[in-house]
Amino acid sequence: MRIAMVKYNAGNTRSVLCSLNRLGYEAEVTDDPKLLRSADKVIFPGVGEASTAMAYLREKGLDEVLIHLEQPFLGVCLGMQLMCSFSEEHNTTTLGIFDVPVRKFILPQEYKVPHMGWNTLSRSEDPFFSHLEGESWCYFVHSYYVEVGPSTIATTIYGPLSFTAVLHKDNFYGCQFHPEKSAEVGATLLKTFVEEL
Repeated sequence: MRIAMVKYNAGNTRSVLCSLNRLGYEAEVTDDPKLLRSADKVIFPGVGEASTAMAYLREKGLDEVLIHLEQPFLGVCLGMQLMCSFSEEHNTTTLGIFDVPVRKFILPQEYKVPHMGWNTLSRSEDPFFSHLEGESWCYFVHSYYVEVGPSTIATTIYGPLSFTAVLHKDNFYGCQFHPEKSAEVGATLLKTFVEEL
């Protein structure tokens, strides 16, 4: 099993690697198109800023590479947001894998931004969740959110707003939360992605 993690100068790569290691998997961090195309699974991590990340992807030609990958592909947090059509973070055109925009949180004063902490998922019957039972608590840290759309397979509520927690279209998955920081639920989802999708 060859797992490639997209290198694009975004954070949280090490924490995802450590989480995979705990599950018994190794992953290679790379921005080499050949290695990304030949991997069995690709993970697109991210903690950072949309326009800077997209500039790096375009500079390396990875924007065209990633959208044409055919193996299971998982975006995390900023990684998921970059898979959408557009981000309000510096008005950035993103990869367009999912035809849905990324919006900045505008919430009543009592709700802090960034949204940070544990929230539950309201999820569909997608195979990604096949090993989850009962209430699923996941850890979020983000100031922007993905609107609910046709590819949404799980949602989360923060204040008055329901937003996308997980996206799925064809071989592409995206999690707004951090599975590598989401304890047993996150470990279960990573294991399902690597072993079964």
